[in-house]
Amino acid sequence: MTAVFSRAPDPGLLGLQRRLRAVAPDASAVTEGEFVLESAASAKETPRLVRAPLIEGGAMRARRVPGDPLMAFAAFLDGTQASRIVAYADGRPVVHGTVAAVIRERRNRRLATWHRPIVARRLYAPLRLLSADWERALQSLDIPLVDTTPAPSSAGDSPHPFVLRDIAIHQVQADRERAEHELAERWCRHENAPLFIDGSISGSERVAEAECAVGVVKSHGTLYSEGDALLTIFRLRRGERSSVFRITSPKRTPVASWYLRVRDPAGHDPMWGLVRVEVAETKRVDEPAVVGTRADEVSRWIFGEAAPLALPDSRWDKMVYGIRDCEEFLRAVT
Repeated sequence: MTAVFSRAPDPGLLGLQRRLRAVAPDASAVTEGEFVLESAASAKETPRLVRAPLIEGGAMRARRVPGDPLMAFAAFLDGTQASRIVAYADGRPVVHGTVAAVIRERRNRRLATWHRPIVARRLYAPLRLLSADWERALQSLDIPLVDTTPAPSSAGDSPHPFVLRDIAIHQVQADRERAEHELAERWCRHENAPLFIDGSISGSERVAEAECAVGVVKSHGTLYSEGDALLTIFRLRRGERSSVFRITSPKRTPVASWYLRVRDPAGHDPMWGLVRVEVAETKRVDEPAVVGTRADEVSRWIFGEAAPLALPDSRWDKMVYGIRDCEEFLRAVT
């Protein structure tokens, strides 16, 4: 059994590597180190355009959000993930993944942790591709072990190590999303006040149908528009939103969504200061009018979080301070 180990700044990870070396004495250390795997280009979402049906008006257009900004969110939810290579087991990556999620609630104009955050650490490895010796060695480390063996049809009998690495990263991402959904569902069961969720809400039926949940998506790997409608979104000015549309997926709950420009994009790329908002669909007969009023209301709430700026984060044009606070908290506890 031959292993190649990586250096990492996390003392917990170093301790895990030492314990694994104790049960795999022929392991050799990697001298150049490794980076957090989420930065690998192959793990990124492939950009795409998806047509989404409108539920407000007959054509996509820019709409000025009326009224003043309003600070209405009671709490903010965000999650994080970090994956690093612990070892290569006969050329196959063994990944250490950490996922965490937290809700930070406003109390007397300050943010405090709501209930308990979720923090979990696991090893991810293609167990069915490893020798019995390697499987026993990994199971002896007293840390939850996730099998990331791909289906035979997806990568063959001996898939590329980078394929196995990306499968592990995506599994870590799925675990992070489950942690976020668990906290969001807990909030929606016990609270009625608005919750700002960093990301989509459609992955949980309970959350996607809750009036209190607002998802704000900062990344735009998938753009829900095409042609002239897409140009309308690119041309949104600060304080404007797009028409509301419906997002559907076989594996997710339908939600109402719209694009919102929270910063002046002059001199920047077309995604600067652009977010996509998700809320529960309304079932009322007068849906177009109701959903437009709801979109204006929630947009004013998001504008209400425009200050203070989430500096020095490089994503400050889209990120609100409450989500930056969540990230800082999670960095401290992971």
